Amino acid sequence: MKVMIVTGASRGIGAETSLAAAEAGYAVCVNYHSDVESANGIVDQITKRGGRALAVQANVASEPDVLKLFEIVRDSLGVASVLVNNAGILETGKIDTISSGRLSRVFETNVYGSFYCAREAVGMMSTESGGAGGSIINISSVAAKLGAPGEYIDYAASKGAIDSMTVGLAKEVADLGIRVNAVRPGVIYTDIHASGGEPDRVDRVKAQVPMKRGGTPREVANAVIWLASDEAQYCTGSFIDVSGGR
Repeated sequence: MKVMIVTGASRGIGAETSLAAAEAGYAVCVNYHSDVESANGIVDQITKRGGRALAVQANVASEPDVLKLFEIVRDSLGVASVLVNNAGILETGKIDTISSGRLSRVFETNVYGSFYCAREAVGMMSTESGGAGGSIINISSVAAKLGAPGEYIDYAASKGAIDSMTVGLAKEVADLGIRVNAVRPGVIYTDIHASGGEPDRVDRVKAQVPMKRGGTPREVANAVIWLASDEAQYCTGSFIDVSGGR
């Protein structure tokens, strides 16, 4: 059974990706930062349907936590063949409200965390190191292209970094049996907006979306599962926008 690690998987896109992965036959590591109850709930849903899953606490912004995460996965589920870098945070407010603390929180989770996890995944998957290859899928955002003016340009910048990382890493590890791609969600109905200070944001901005609606976490998860599948074997350094045309 192939193993998928999904970071930030206790809610939203990460939770739906975990459920979709289990449906596709993966054993799933449901990584979470602090919400153990929700993470265990995802694991329970998977196991009750006959799947295999494990909840692992780790703050991806902490390098020691990431090392522990990959060690636990290897010992408990086996060598991962797919990493989904989904964990991310945002805070709202214009440039004059952005503090050094906010910048640290956003970039340490969204950028540093993705790099830590990608580094460990490459070490685990690389055919050069005796691995069987694999796939890394980064969850970026259409904010990387739009800039998110007046809302969270720091978050947009962090996702711009993820886009650059996706392209560069894809080229760096292409001959090591590892594919690296990204999904860029648009406005999606998830709790990240509430945690960022605006729970009703999707309804506020959905009129700007050509499809005139917000997206669902499952619609994003479907793109992730396709990129992880054998059907996408010749895709690397690629992006799928799940944004309703925005």
